[in-house]
Amino acid sequence: MKITETLNEGLKRGYSIVITAKELDKKVDEKLNEAQPNVEMKGFRKGKVPMAMLKKQFGPKVLGEAMQETVDGAMNEHFEKSGDRPAMQPDVKMTNEDWKEGDDVSVSLSYEALPEIPNLEFSKLKLKKMIVKASEKEVEEALGNLASTAKDYKPKRKGSKSKNGDQVVIDFKGMVDSQEFEGGSSEDYPLLLGSNSFIPGFEEQLVGLKVGDTPEVRVTFPEEYNAEHLAGKDAVFSCNVKEVKEAVDAEINDELAKKFGSDDLKGLKSQIAERLEAEYAGASKTVMKRELLDKLDKMVSFDLPPSLVDAEAGQIAHQLWHDENPDVEGHDHEKIEPTDEHNKLAERRVRLGLLLAELGQKAEVEVTEADMTQAIMEQARQYPGQERQFFEFIQKNEQMQQQIRAPLFEDKVVDYVFENASVTEKEVTKNALQKAVEALEEE
Repeated sequence: MKITETLNEGLKRGYSIVITAKELDKKVDEKLNEAQPNVEMKGFRKGKVPMAMLKKQFGPKVLGEAMQETVDGAMNEHFEKSGDRPAMQPDVKMTNEDWKEGDDVSVSLSYEALPEIPNLEFSKLKLKKMIVKASEKEVEEALGNLASTAKDYKPKRKGSKSKNGDQVVIDFKGMVDSQEFEGGSSEDYPLLLGSNSFIPGFEEQLVGLKVGDTPEVRVTFPEEYNAEHLAGKDAVFSCNVKEVKEAVDAEINDELAKKFGSDDLKGLKSQIAERLEAEYAGASKTVMKRELLDKLDKMVSFDLPPSLVDAEAGQIAHQLWHDENPDVEGHDHEKIEPTDEHNKLAERRVRLGLLLAELGQKAEVEVTEADMTQAIMEQARQYPGQERQFFEFIQKNEQMQQQIRAPLFEDKVVDYVFENASVTEKEVTKNALQKAVEALEEE
């Protein structure tokens, strides 16, 4: 086998690989010898088929496999010796298209090599971390919001009529075809008007009533009702309004705290403060990450594989075009040509992506199965009732897994850099942090 360099410009590489007919023939013989003990053929015992007959019967197929394996072996040997890492899938072509059995095989190999990434001096990385403490006022506001979601209901003034948002406590008895039916009766049932929790049309007929009223509610069960014997049937419910209650915010006390899983109000306040500060920490990390990436982009310089930059610029231009044309769902539109601005952004993304990948490899950063499972489950929650199907879909889709794994890996590398950089903490107000976040969104 002979490998000759044909191109070496910047990161572009080209090689000519010649595999002699003798090498191929030897590889074919090795594969046939390996298979011979298991081959059965009419007129011969298992494993006793002559090599000449094996070669005649299976030679062409084995030759193709041997050729592919030899080319792959030559490529792997080249990358191992040269230390090159291709930026994208190498282009491999057979150059002697008139090849026939017995000829040498000529192959061209071309690719763009990943650049050498310079070592990063963490001591030169000086970052600022914004710290925001949850104020008593913010905790009280959050408590008030919790109380408003945990509604209590108190009786309305005597004689007051019910309206949407009120709770009516009723006894009711339902009849279909003049017969009571299972599940059609209840006593002291608290029904929130406007909740649409009963048969369509039921709640609307209880609006405008007061305690002591005994309306007859007439409704029709939906055609698709889950009880087939009631589907599409007319029903009459005899009701007795026993209480009319209006919604009030829950009192801020230990009972409220217990509703949200805390032992007492003090514990709930502490829980709220921790949650708020966790949100602030997340926003602060976003700001610090942008500062880090901006500094890395200026600190480190190296050649970029044009194919990666072109692919990234094309993706950026395509995505931005769809953002500006949300009505176009398909991709059968005319080609979107990247602008200078798209190319500049692509160069930054590729440079930082290669740098973070190199840092992660050197630091042996790893995205574990537990990390992936947690991330997939978080995304699965966006599809209530279909979590299992979503999880199985991701497990079978390597591309989707990579889309989830990539940002997890990047976050872990960023955390590693934070740990090794010089970070100065500064306590700021919530408003100052919010302005810093908004500034990122405007860029």
